[in-house]
Amino acid sequence: MPTSSVAPPSPGRRPAWAEGLEELRAAATTEPGRLRVIGAVLALLVVVFGATTAWQVADRTAAADDVVERSQPLTADAASIYRSLADADTTAAGGFLAGVEGSAATRKRYDADIATAAGLLAKASRSSQGADGADEQIARLNRLLPRYTGLVETARANNRQGLPLGGAYLRYANAQMRTELLPAARALYDAETERLAADYDEAKAWPWWALAAGVAAVGALGWAQRRHYRRTNRVFNRGLLTATAATVAVLVWLVAGHAVARAGLTDSYEHGARSLRVLNEARIDALQARGDENLTLVARGAVLTGDQQDFYEAGFRARMKDLAGPGDHGAAAVRSRLGAALGLADDAAGRDPVREALTYVRQWQARHAQARAADEKGDYDWALAKVIGAEGSTGASFDRVAAGLQKALVHEQAEFRSAADGGRGALAGLPVGAGVLAALAAVGAVLGIGRRLAEYR
Repeated sequence: MPTSSVAPPSPGRRPAWAEGLEELRAAATTEPGRLRVIGAVLALLVVVFGATTAWQVADRTAAADDVVERSQPLTADAASIYRSLADADTTAAGGFLAGVEGSAATRKRYDADIATAAGLLAKASRSSQGADGADEQIARLNRLLPRYTGLVETARANNRQGLPLGGAYLRYANAQMRTELLPAARALYDAETERLAADYDEAKAWPWWALAAGVAAVGALGWAQRRHYRRTNRVFNRGLLTATAATVAVLVWLVAGHAVARAGLTDSYEHGARSLRVLNEARIDALQARGDENLTLVARGAVLTGDQQDFYEAGFRARMKDLAGPGDHGAAAVRSRLGAALGLADDAAGRDPVREALTYVRQWQARHAQARAADEKGDYDWALAKVIGAEGSTGASFDRVAAGLQKALVHEQAEFRSAADGGRGALAGLPVGAGVLAALAAVGAVLGIGRRLAEYR
C-alpha cells in the first residue's frame, strides 16, 4: 500500500518574513521606495508630535485646574479651620470675662466658629483624597473637637454658679486648644499647602517630550524639503510646505502658550497664594494674641513661664512680635507678618488694608499697656473695661485689625484667581488645536511625497 509523505522544505528556501524584509530593503534602494519610507516617517513624526503635545498639555491644564479649583480652595479652608478654632478659643475667654451679661453675643459667635470648623472639616474629609497627612489630621481634629467643647461648657457652667473652678476648666480647654487642636489644624494647613505647591510644579513643568518631538518633526520636514530641492531644483513642495507650516504653528503655540501659562501661574503664586498665606498667619497671630490677652485676666497670674513671667502675657508679646515686629510703635519689621504682607502686595488696594491693620495693631498695643498697668495696680475693673469694653478698648482695636486683614485677604484672593485663570486660559484649545494641525501636517506630508511619487509613474 503506497504511503504519502510531505516533502521537506528546500534547504535554500527562507521564511516569508525574511523574504518580505528583503523586498522592502530592495524597494528602499530605489527612489520611489525611499520616498515612500520618507513619507511614512514624516507622517509618523508629526502625528507623534501632535499626540504628545495633546497629552502633556492636557496634564498641565488639569494641574492648573487643580490649583484653582481644588488645591487653593482646600488650603483656604484649612486656614479657615485654624482661624475658626482660634477665634472660638478667644471668644470663649472673652465670654468668660464678660460674665452672664455678655454670654448671649459671645455664645452666638462661639457656636458659629465651632459650626464653621466642623463643617469645613467635613468638607475637607470629602475632598482630601488621601493627601499625605491630611486625612490623619482631619480625623484627629474630629476626635478632639468634642472634648474641647465639653471643657468649655463645663467652664461656663461653673462660671454661672460663681465657682472659681470655671477658670481652671477654661485654662485646661485653652491648653488643649494650644497643644492639640491648633497643631493638628496647622499640620492640615501645611499638608494642603504642600499639595498646592505640588500642583503648581506640575502645572508649570515644561512639556519636554512634546518639545523634543516638535523639534524632531520640524527638522525632518526641513531635511525632506532640502532633499527635494537638491534632486529636482524646485524650491517649494506645497504638501511639505503645508506640513512644515502646521508643525511650526503647533510648536510656536506650545512654547508661547506654556510660557504665558507659567507667567500667569507664577504671578498667582507670588502675588496671590504667598500673600494669602502671610495674611492668614497674621490673622491667626492676632486671634491668638487676643486670646492670650483675655486669658491674662482670667488666670490673674496663676499660670507662669519657667522664668516666672505671666504665661499669657508672654504669649501676647510673642504674638505681637510675630505680627508687627519688636517694639510697640512705628513701621512693621520687614520679617514680621504685616511687613511681609506689605512687601508682597503689588498695588495700593492690597497695601492699604494692611497699613490700616498695622495702625490699629499699634493702637491695640498702647491700650493693652494701659490695661496691664491698671491691673498691676489692683484696678481690675478698669483693666477689664479696657480689654472688653465697647469704646476705647483693646477689643475694639482687635476688631479693626481683623477687618483690615479680612479686606486684604479678599483682595489677594481676587488677585490670585485673576492671575491663575489667565495662566490656565493660555493653554485653552491647545490639545485640540495640536491634534487638528498635526493631522493636517501628516496629510500634507503624505500628499507632498505622493506628488513626487507620481512623477515616476
